[in-house]
Amino acid sequence: YANKTTPASNEELKRANAIRNSVSLFRIKYLSNIVSEWIGRRLCCVVSPWSASYTDSSDDETSPRDKQQKNSKGNGDFCIKNIKQADFGRREIEIAEQEMPALMALRKRAQGEKPLAGAKVVGCTHITAQTAVLMETLSALGAQCRWAACNIYSTQNEVAAALAEGGFSVFAWKGESEDDFWWCIDRCVNLEGWQPNMILDDGGDLTHWIYKKYPNMFKKIKGIVEESVTGVHRLYQLSKAGKLCVPAMNVNDSVTKQKFDNLYCCRESILDGLKRTTDVMFGGKQVVVCGYGEVGKGCCAALKAMGSIVYVTEIDPICALQACMDGFRLVKLNEVIRQVDIVITCTGNKNVVVREYLDRMKNGCIVCNMGHSNTEIDVASLRTPELTWERVRSQVDHVIWPDGKRIVLLAEGRLLNLSCSTVPTFVLSITATTQALALIELYNAPEGRYKQDVYLLPKKMDEYVASLHLPTFDAHLTELTDEQAKYLGLNKNGPFKPNYYRYY
Repeated sequence: YANKTTPASNEELKRANAIRNSVSLFRIKYLSNIVSEWIGRRLCCVVSPWSASYTDSSDDETSPRDKQQKNSKGNGDFCIKNIKQADFGRREIEIAEQEMPALMALRKRAQGEKPLAGAKVVGCTHITAQTAVLMETLSALGAQCRWAACNIYSTQNEVAAALAEGGFSVFAWKGESEDDFWWCIDRCVNLEGWQPNMILDDGGDLTHWIYKKYPNMFKKIKGIVEESVTGVHRLYQLSKAGKLCVPAMNVNDSVTKQKFDNLYCCRESILDGLKRTTDVMFGGKQVVVCGYGEVGKGCCAALKAMGSIVYVTEIDPICALQACMDGFRLVKLNEVIRQVDIVITCTGNKNVVVREYLDRMKNGCIVCNMGHSNTEIDVASLRTPELTWERVRSQVDHVIWPDGKRIVLLAEGRLLNLSCSTVPTFVLSITATTQALALIELYNAPEGRYKQDVYLLPKKMDEYVASLHLPTFDAHLTELTDEQAKYLGLNKNGPFKPNYYRYY
């Protein structure tokens, strides 16, 4: 109305005043929401600056180890954050079940038989909704389960509560200390009258603990199923030293783990983890990815698609050549450390990013790890008097140098995606099904089939896992004719590739 040449009518003035009042009211409400959220976050930091997540801030700060909790049936053989979150966790599990068709199919097929009847499985994995579906599937197949977490930040507290309410002995909560971590593993293993006969491990910590504290338990353990690069490396070391006293199944190097969980899962979850923690824009950012295995390949592909400038470091000339052929610049870390905006480790090694590199990074550089263990970034070297640590968000720390330079460290150098975000459920369905079949195979194998060594899952089982997931896509496999099968020298029902075949 300000630009009108004639005076505004009373009706127009009333309308203008109404609009102005509505806008003012909207501004007040909008600003009050922002202020309330800001105050809430600051209060979280005041109450518990090292709290594992904002959602935990409403809980008391009493350690779960000091609480006496029981589920609705009076069972207290668990240690979690808050049993009252069970209903919320149950809904999370139900959502995950929709994206895990193969495990649900295994349950349905096992209604008449229990291939894990008598199995006592002790597990140490990430405790998420997806793992819960696996645990409940193992139970449906006849197994008894006791479980701890393989990562101090990846446990979903509400899911742990739902499992405890369902009768599972779970010992895990988000934000455990190192002492809590080993205490939980010990509580899983050391129970009078309960002797595990199968191990499901992720990282090798559970296996290591039993070797260290309870070596006599291996007399009754039929086998180990391990799903991580780190854990498999430990198993091969034990085997080489002649100290592996039970058969072990290397799930990590099965096709269904390598090509799906490691590659496709990381291709999606790397972006999710970085966005949730830092709100970073990827376009134009310079990123160095250390390691071009399956995890590194997934990370590089995602970042390249978002417009980032991606560098790769590698020790293996074959993986290095693949990186070059995929359009990435192969460098040494010290050549680009001053200029990059993001550093991501994916090697499974130790001390990949040491203090020397951290000192030379630019202000604001984001540092994170996509490998299983927290050994790739030398975080211990940053805990010195001259550096200041500032918690910004859950799992996000600013490490500040005396001159004011700061880097952004995510999850204190632990696994980014499961510590700071979530991972695609469908991909985890593939890995979890592979784990379940590996347990069934080792548990039911006739004596003598597997020696005290590390084995890969038979390719036929890899193909079976893949086939269970195809109906989700309404996919239809082509069947060989008898003539074609004879020509290729194959069984019509598989396996379709020799063991030396590489699914690049």
